[in-house]
Formats: sequence, C-alpha cells, structure tokens
Amino acid sequence: MPTLHTAAERPDLWERGIESEDVWPEYNLHGDVLNQYWGRLDQELADFQFVLYDEATDTVLAEGHTAPIFWDGDDATLLPGIDAAITAAFADGERERANTLCALAAETPRDSRARGMAVEILGAMRTLAGRHGLTHLVAPVRPSWKERYPLTPIERYVTWRREDGQLLDPWMRVHERLGARVATPLPESMLISGTVAEWESWTSMVFPESGEYVFPEGLATLRIDRENDTATYWEPNIWLVHPDLP
Repeated sequence: MPTLHTAAERPDLWERGIESEDVWPEYNLHGDVLNQYWGRLDQELADFQFVLYDEATDTVLAEGHTAPIFWDGDDATLLPGIDAAITAAFADGERERANTLCALAAETPRDSRARGMAVEILGAMRTLAGRHGLTHLVAPVRPSWKERYPLTPIERYVTWRREDGQLLDPWMRVHERLGARVATPLPESMLISGTVAEWESWTSMVFPESGEYVFPEGLATLRIDRENDTATYWEPNIWLVHPDLP
C-alpha cells in the first residue's frame, strides 16, 4: 500500500516526483494563467502537494497537486475553471477562510496508468482535506476521453453514459464511483495561447490558414489567426463535487 507524503514532510521524495512531460501532452504545459502559479504550489502550498510512495520498491508512484479555496457549497458559485481556481488559491486572505480542497492535478506516468493509482490519488486528496479540516472536495476534471470527441460541446459530453448507466468517460467514472457527482461543465476552464509557430511546435502540425483545427490530444478545437499570429485554445473541464467530509 503506497503511503502519502506531502512536499513539506518529505521534500526529498517530492524532488523525485513525476515529471509533467511524462504525463501531459506538450501543449498542456503552457497554460497562460496556470503557469503563473504552478511553480509556487510546492513553495507556498507545500502542505497541499503530495506524492504516493511505495517503500518496498523505493518508488514514487504518483503525484498530486491541490489547493485550498473557499466555496459556499452552491453549484452556482463554483468558479469558471481551473484558471480561476488556482488564481483564487493565491488571492489575499483565501487560505485563512478556505473550507474546500480543490484538486488541480493527479499525475502518474503514462505507462503506469493501468495500475489503479487513480483511486489511491483521490483517496489521498480526501485524507489531505481531512487533515486540514476542510469541508468540501472538488475537482475541475479533465475528461480523459474528451480528446476522442473534440467537436462535441463539453455540456453534452459530460451527460454521456454507457448502457450500464455509468459515465462514459473513464476518469469521470472513477470520481463518480467514489461518490462524486457531476456539477458544472466548464467550456473555458484553462486558456492556452501562443504564436502559430509555438502551437505548430507543440502539436507537430502545420496550420496553413486561419480557422478552427482539431489537433492530437486536444479536448476542443484550436483557433488559428494567421494575420495576427495568434493561436488560442480553451480547454474544457467539468466540476465534480465529492461528498462533504465529516
């Protein structure tokens, strides 16, 4: 059974954590807002970043990123996405009034995702919320199969279910099996913009003219404006709300 260690408790294990390049597609490493704060998480919120460690094999199996925020429990007041959530986490006074743990990322190397670590990571997040006396656990989830349906609006995608009644999306399904409920679709959760050349580099594609493009591992389309040399992508997410902690 892997053990939970925060970046504050075991900085040595944290330093051995999962490389983001081994988890996410290249374009996902260039969030306009997210990248302003990401490097501060293990400095200013070290108690909320963690690894799952297997002592028997001396291996860091997974890494989790979370942040404390305030939420009044009403779905209507959930923030509009992960950009807004991480911004709120660093706002003045937010930590003092925080009552909610917001999951930001669950990271395992791509070649080990079949090892059942998803449940362990979410369990660790719930444990962490309990340690800090937080009431709510919420997650702006990046649906793992949405890349197969980039033209489908996130509002429709999140309603899709299998014949057995379970959610179609595997990552959303893990959350739901642990008691989470589907809350608010987030069509503009994370902004990633750059020059046309940057996006061509990140996607290994060529964008000959302005327009909307589907690209590998993209959850929605990329808007290319060659006249202004801009490429803009809004990654969609979905708020999943876990049962309140006692």
